[in-house]
Amino acid sequence: MPLMPPMPRRPSPPTVPKTSRARAAALLCAASVLAVPTPTTPAPDPAPRGPAGSPPSWTAAPAPGGGRAPTAEDRSSFYLEGAPGSVLEDKLTVVNRGDRRLTVELSGSTPWISLAARRVTVPPRTRADVPLTVTVPAGTAPGDRSAVVTASGDGRRVPVPMAVRVAGTALAALSVEHVRVSGTGRDAVIHYALVNRGNTTLTPRLTIRAEGLFGQVLRREAAGAPTALAPGERVRLAERWPEAPRLDRVRVRVTATTPDGTGAAAYGSYTPLPWLRPAFAGAAGLVAATGVVRGVRRRRAARSRAADPESSCAADSEGSRAAAPEGS
Repeated sequence: MPLMPPMPRRPSPPTVPKTSRARAAALLCAASVLAVPTPTTPAPDPAPRGPAGSPPSWTAAPAPGGGRAPTAEDRSSFYLEGAPGSVLEDKLTVVNRGDRRLTVELSGSTPWISLAARRVTVPPRTRADVPLTVTVPAGTAPGDRSAVVTASGDGRRVPVPMAVRVAGTALAALSVEHVRVSGTGRDAVIHYALVNRGNTTLTPRLTIRAEGLFGQVLRREAAGAPTALAPGERVRLAERWPEAPRLDRVRVRVTATTPDGTGAAAYGSYTPLPWLRPAFAGAAGLVAATGVVRGVRRRRAARSRAADPESSCAADSEGSRAAAPEGS
């Protein structure tokens, strides 16, 4: 009986070394941001719902702690606090509830924010946690700062608010400088500068007053007060004064105050006509000279009466006889 030929052996698949497998897995992990399956619990999202009341296909929010999926009870904005020069860390979670891959662009509103990825692709029914850092520059003044992390994709933009508190001792200081008046009459304009000398943002209230030779001629709040004056910021302001007096010498005072009680003031003079200044000076000098002459005459007369009392009495009696009627 003839023997059957041996059946050909099927070639075995090539073996991959363990080191190559580990290297491929490491590259795959490094090429993608951490993505984990998302649970059915919806994450908070400020975007409006669809016409049927269905939740949006994807959301973006701060990552909750413990590596768990975000829920409606979790935070909807970032809050970080640190001293100048510190680096603060957090994570943004992007949840894809849809049935197809989602690519989202990420950006921060300030150079302080650095994202681990500017673009992230999230598989269906998966979430991606994107690390981010906030670097507070050295020398930053203490106080609160606001920023936004924005996620954009699939025709939607989701802004996630961020509040950063810079620790340190707050110092509120303000100054008013270079008060002067240009023009005359209806063309008069009050000029001055406002400077924030502290390390906190201020909201000043400005008041302008003017006193002339005959009383107050101006008192009102300035219309151009800045709503926020940053630390170290200087602004030059101008206030029209169409009712300025034409014949007067005025002292203008600009006062700045803040809700916390910080205040400052500065003065400037206003003489509408150039010749009024020497005229006022001459009049004042004439009044002073007249007073001096009268004082000298009175002192001389008093010394004369004290040196010769009989002659002064005789002079007084002669003057009284001369003033009496002839028939007396």
